[in-house]
Amino acid sequence: MRSLRRRVVLALLTCVVCIKAGGMEVRADNIDALRDKINQAQQEKKATEDAKEATEANIGGLNSARNTLQGQLDGLTQDLTEISQHLEEIENNIIEKKEEISDTQEKLALAKQTEETQYEDMKRRLRYLYENKNQSYAEILIGAGSFGELINQSLYVEKLQAYDRRTLLQYKANREAIEELEAKLQEDLAGLDELKGQAEEEKSQISANVASTRSGIAGYSDQIAAAENQADALADMIKQQEADISALQKQLAEEIAKSRLAARSKWRDISEVTFSEEDRYLLANLIYCEAGNQPYDGQVAVGSVVINRVLSSVYPNTVSGVIYQYKQFAPVLDGHLALALAGNRATAACYRAADEAMSGYTNVGQCVYFRTPIPGLTGIQIGGHIFY
Repeated sequence: MRSLRRRVVLALLTCVVCIKAGGMEVRADNIDALRDKINQAQQEKKATEDAKEATEANIGGLNSARNTLQGQLDGLTQDLTEISQHLEEIENNIIEKKEEISDTQEKLALAKQTEETQYEDMKRRLRYLYENKNQSYAEILIGAGSFGELINQSLYVEKLQAYDRRTLLQYKANREAIEELEAKLQEDLAGLDELKGQAEEEKSQISANVASTRSGIAGYSDQIAAAENQADALADMIKQQEADISALQKQLAEEIAKSRLAARSKWRDISEVTFSEEDRYLLANLIYCEAGNQPYDGQVAVGSVVINRVLSSVYPNTVSGVIYQYKQFAPVLDGHLALALAGNRATAACYRAADEAMSGYTNVGQCVYFRTPIPGLTGIQIGGHIFY
């Protein structure tokens, strides 16, 4: 008889140990899953930080390239200003040269006219001397009244001829000098036109380089703006990842605390607890608030969590104590439970689920928590809740 009793006790202890081990395994799975998720989140954050660093380095390179182009543009702009000024000087010189040519041409025309006039005057004088009254030059000289008059006549004619010859030579030399000046001015004008053509070509090339450089700067500016937007987006992503990691770390700390709490828990047998009709009423209405829209198994599971806490040494040992423990059940905090209790909104299914839980039945083992599913949380899922 004593041996049979020992085997029964051992069997019961084994059952209890297995149940506890099962609860701890779920808790350990949650902790491991959260740690894996934190590691993954940290790796993703590191990858995002690397991407942001690479983007910022790219921005630095783009800024350097843009600054180089800006320096080139400043130089080209200075060159363009100088060539424009040079071209303006050439154009002014061309205008002045054309005015000089015009003046010279007028002088040349006047010199030619003066030369022709002097030549005609000389011809008329010679004609007068040689043809006046049909007398020859010799006759004019012979017709002199005296030797002195003859000498005077001869000297006069000689001086007149010398004057005409000298004057014609001067006019001719003046005309030739003006013609040479005109030719020189025309040559200078041709040179200026050539310089103007070269300056215009150089200006056109510099203008094209300026336009190309400005386009390059605009392209770099667009790339920099896009890269800065990307860096800002990555910075926002890092902040969000840090927030997510912080939330996961907080959740992990809570799970570890819950795990330690569960490890210290001692369990009473359901036979050691007496439930009142008020407990049944309270539990049924809490089940209604927490799982009224869930399948019946989910309602039983919520009731089982409450009773598991009643049986655990780390929670209050009454139904009301468990339900009204500070910040444990949302319907208590937001007032929904009070409204349900005032109108007894619990359904027949909720009462049946409460009765099953208070009888010691559990479909979630020794789970003492439940919530809507979140990434990284493992446990027993029934309907829209995870029990762990």
